[in-house]
Amino acid sequence: MYTVRLWSVRHARGLNAFYRAFEGALVKLAPVFRAIGYERLEKPVALVERNVKGLLFDCRMCGQCILSSTGMSCPMNCPKNLRNGPCGGVRANGNCEVKPEMKCVWRLAVEGSAKIPEGGAAIRQVQFAVDRRLTGRSSWLRVVRERTEAKAP
Repeated sequence: MYTVRLWSVRHARGLNAFYRAFEGALVKLAPVFRAIGYERLEKPVALVERNVKGLLFDCRMCGQCILSSTGMSCPMNCPKNLRNGPCGGVRANGNCEVKPEMKCVWRLAVEGSAKIPEGGAAIRQVQFAVDRRLTGRSSWLRVVRERTEAKAP
C-alpha cells in the first residue's frame, strides 16, 4: 500500500485531473442519486470508494476528503492525524517522528501539490477539524450533495 501511496503523490497532476472529471460526472448524476435516495446509495458507494481510494491513497474514509488540497497525500495517514501541516517532529531526512520508516505525509503533500494546478494555494487553505460522525461515509456523495444543493434555488 505504501508504495502505491507514493506513486499517487508522484502522479498527483493526472490523478487530480481524473478526479475533477469524475466529480463532474457524479454531479451530473445527482438527479438519479436523488431519485434513488442518498441514504440508500451510501453503503454501496462507500464500499466502492473505500476500495478505490484505499488502494491508491491508503484512504481512512474520514468522509471529508481533501486529497486535491494535499497533493493526493491523505493527511489521515499521519499518525497524529494532523490536517493542516506537519508537526514539529519531522526528522532531518523528511521522515515521520512516530514512524521513522515512513516519509512525512505533509512532506509528500507539498511535493504532490506542486504538481497540481493551483495546488500551492489549495494546500495553504486551513482545513476544519475532522467531523468523526462522517467516518466511513462517502465523501463522493457528500460532494455531489453540496455542489447540487448550492445550485438549487
